[in-house]
Formats: sequence, structure tokens, C-alpha cells
Amino acid sequence: MRYYTAGESHGKCLVVVLEGIPSGLRLNEDDINKELRRRQHGYGRGKRMEIEKDRVEILSGIRFGETIGSPISMMIENKDWSKWKDTMSIRETRDIKIMEKPLTHPRPGHADLPGVLKFRRSDIRDILERSSARETASRVAVGAVCKKLLDVLRVKVLSFTNEIGGVSIKLPKTYMVDIEKFIKKVELSKLRCPDKNADNMMVKAINAAHKKGDTLGGIFSVIVHNITAGLGSHVQWDLKLDAKIARSIMSIQGIKGVEIGAGFDLARKMGSEVHDEIFFRSPKKRGRGYYRRTNNAGGIEGGISNGEKIIVRAVMKPIPSLQTPLRSVDILTKKQVKAEVVRADTCAVPAAGVVGESVVAFEIAKAIKEKFGGDCLFGMKSNYNAYIEYVKNH
Repeated sequence: MRYYTAGESHGKCLVVVLEGIPSGLRLNEDDINKELRRRQHGYGRGKRMEIEKDRVEILSGIRFGETIGSPISMMIENKDWSKWKDTMSIRETRDIKIMEKPLTHPRPGHADLPGVLKFRRSDIRDILERSSARETASRVAVGAVCKKLLDVLRVKVLSFTNEIGGVSIKLPKTYMVDIEKFIKKVELSKLRCPDKNADNMMVKAINAAHKKGDTLGGIFSVIVHNITAGLGSHVQWDLKLDAKIARSIMSIQGIKGVEIGAGFDLARKMGSEVHDEIFFRSPKKRGRGYYRRTNNAGGIEGGISNGEKIIVRAVMKPIPSLQTPLRSVDILTKKQVKAEVVRADTCAVPAAGVVGESVVAFEIAKAIKEKFGGDCLFGMKSNYNAYIEYVKNH
């Protein structure tokens, strides 16, 4: 399985091609639009979200509401395109009114400066349009398709906000017991936060940052629920499931750190405290075979899923587009200037969590496809279910 995205933030549209989804999966545009709406929500989002009403148009790979095994291509229209047709024109132009105001003040923390140096451009817009987090709408569309596939196999991918601007949530130790109830609470929060007190404090922190023309980052978690052991591999560096997940999470705009399970906290403990002891209860006695009473490993050992929930956390830095800009250097004159002021969010951590779900869903679906094959959904599901029975009884 693989996917490619294309399109600019203020271009005509975003396009994505997803290859490798087996035939026979029921899928429609509403399945994808539901996930696109989740990405757009969240307190602290900017005015762009008031303009865009993301809806997907499936261009290929579906017939009569069912996948047919060929690449699925999708398009998401940029509503804001109507105001940017001249600025983002693909046609050669000599119109001075269009060309006279290049953006030349790179934002610290953004791709602006390294991008113009790498591609030898004199207008930062050539870089910021593609490096914009607007691109993640394409990845959420991919994730929506992958979630539909995982649903058939009873695998769920969920996310929530842990922290924003230094305000952290307090999680009860039993939150994993009824994960569905927990996530319903998350979805009711405008910050995707399960702790009501922390939610209120986060809102206040975002308001204060907005008033100062500043931005806030935070931490989100992604959980893969009801996943089998045996996905990924220990035999090569690029086959390890945790490595693949980490790469996908790190590829999201603004992400600066990833941890699996207890993550960096493991550095401060003894081995006897952190390794998850192994137990077995026979399915004949209503058990589930091998299991752990703790999950410090986050569901992955040696690059292979071990049957426990996969738990991933990621750090998103504050967005570098500040309304009170930092110092920078003009790329043409080399004079000290203020960075470009670009319309942006104050905080996008809740949206980043939804994107995180999407890229993790893709990696899990890909790992399942690699292990169980199946050009058609019937074959994949049969192989998967047979393996589940094997794992339970061995």
C-alpha cells in the first residue's frame, strides 16, 4: 500500500492517490467527509477553517459504492482558490500587478528559508504553499479509507489531546477499560480533551496566546485498539512497525517528537519496572491467550506488535506563523526584518491528533496488507481471522 498527495494550500485543489486497498470494501464520500470535518474542528483554529468546507470527490477506484482494487484517487476543492486564481496561476505571466510583491521574509520555524535555498526560489510562496498543513487534509482522506478497512477487522484507531501550552490532563488509570466511552467524551470536547478542568484551562491559555499574537503547541495520543500480535518485523530496520509509525507521525507538519508506550519516561526507571510481564489464559477458559497487565511497551516489542493496544504520543510545536512576528532576514536584500505575517491558527493540536490517527491507520492497514495479503477483502478477512484463532491458541 502507498499514497501520494499533490496540491498547494491556495491552489485549485488537493489531490491524493491511494493504492493497495483490496476490492470489495464498501466506501462512499460521506465516510471520508466525516473525518475531514473532524480535522477542521477545534478551538484555536484560524479563519481559513471558516472558509473551507472540506468535501471529497472520489475520482476513481470505486464502482457502485465498492472498491474494485484499482488506485483510489480523490480531490478536495480549495474554496479559497477563487481569491487566489491570479496569485497561484499555473500559466506564464508578465503581469506586474501579480508579480510585484513576492514574499521575502522567512518565518523562523517554518520551511520558508531552507526551502527557498534548496529549490533556488526568490519568492517564499513557492515553498509555503506546499509545506502548509493544509496538505494534511489529503492524508485524513487516506486515513478515512484505511479506517473503513480496519473497521471490517474490528480494529479501531483513536486519539485525544494530552497537553496544550503546558496544561496537562489527568487520566484515570482505568481509562483504557471502556475505550469507547472514553473516546465519546473526547469527541464532545472542542479541544478533543477528556479532562474537563484541563479543557477549560487550555481554552484560557489559547485565548491569552491569541491576544498576544502568539501560538501554542502541545501533545496528543493515538491508540490502536483490538490489534493482533505479529504485525511488522524484527528482521530489517525498515520493516519495524514502531519505526514506520514514528516516521509517519514525524512527517506531519509541526511534529517534533514521538514516543511509543511509556517512551522517554523509561529512561528514569529500572528494567524490572518497565518490561511488561507475560501471562496466558486459555480461550477455553474465556481467556484471550497471551496478555500483559501493563503496557509500557505501547503494544510493540522488537518492531512487532505484541497484541496489546498500540499507544503513540507526539509533540506538536507552536505554529510558526505568528501575528506578532519574530525577527528575520529579507532573502533578497539581506536586511533585518520582521517575518511574514500569514493567516494561521493559534493552536492546531486537536486537528493534529486527527491527522495522527490517519497516518497511523494507514501504517496499520499497510502492515495488515503485507502480512495477510488479499487482493479482495474476502481473502484478507479470511486470512486475518484464521491468524487470530492461531494466536489465541498457541
